[in-house]
Amino acid sequence: MSEQAGQWHFLTNHARVLFAIARDPATRLRDIAAACRITERTAQSIVTDLEHAGYMRRERVGRRTRYTLCLDGTLRHPAEAHVPVQELLDVFTSHDNPH
Repeated sequence: MSEQAGQWHFLTNHARVLFAIARDPATRLRDIAAACRITERTAQSIVTDLEHAGYMRRERVGRRTRYTLCLDGTLRHPAEAHVPVQELLDVFTSHDNPH
């Protein structure tokens, strides 16, 4: 049995990937995976999920990918559907960019 089996966490991997991209929109997929402690394949799948859900867009710039977050949407779960994505990002990324 894995060390994490039976454990739960407050944040999902989707939220962690969104935070990683918010911190550095030019980050590489392998760096997203490392920061979130997930595999590159999982990170790729989550980026695709986020893009299909309208939370971000990807653009190729040379050999790199640049991510643009779409922050005017709200969270997906009905209990938090009134919470803008921007508010969630502000809570978890504000220490990275002090005002």
